[in-house]
Amino acid sequence: MVKIALISDSHGYIDHKALPYLQDADEIWHAGDIGELGVLNILPQGKLRRIVTGNIDDAEARALFPETLSFEVEGLKVLMLHIGGKPGRYAKGVKEIIFQSGAKLFVCGHSHICQVQYDEKLKCLFMNPGAVGNQGFHHVKTMLVFEIDSGKVRNLRAIELGKRGALLKK
Repeated sequence: MVKIALISDSHGYIDHKALPYLQDADEIWHAGDIGELGVLNILPQGKLRRIVTGNIDDAEARALFPETLSFEVEGLKVLMLHIGGKPGRYAKGVKEIIFQSGAKLFVCGHSHICQVQYDEKLKCLFMNPGAVGNQGFHHVKTMLVFEIDSGKVRNLRAIELGKRGALLKK
């Protein structure tokens, strides 16, 4: 069993309320729009990180991280990229990439909308964790945590981290 913390759209900021969930995870996945690369320093050390770049990320980020990742965890094939759309309205070419990859879990960000949906046509679970950062039109910062065990997603939870723009007061 592998514990996953899934975030996206940090835009240079990760809420301190996300830290316990990130610390509890075995792997941290970031589905793009990192923003300022220094924000990755807040991620707990010693965790496997799977990170893709998004449309706001600069050349430095693109030199460090790919636009697309395809990997397997506990027998589950995963495809992750930033701009993916959603079931029934995938971004151009994404449906074909999912199908060709054989992924059973498709992860993306970009919309700032936390959503999980099973795509019956592709036989693939879709996940978008929403946005963990303060930039964007979302009202609440969100992330997803779950486990992968024997090729199955288990114990999935959507975590609300508070209102967008609410900063830690010292």
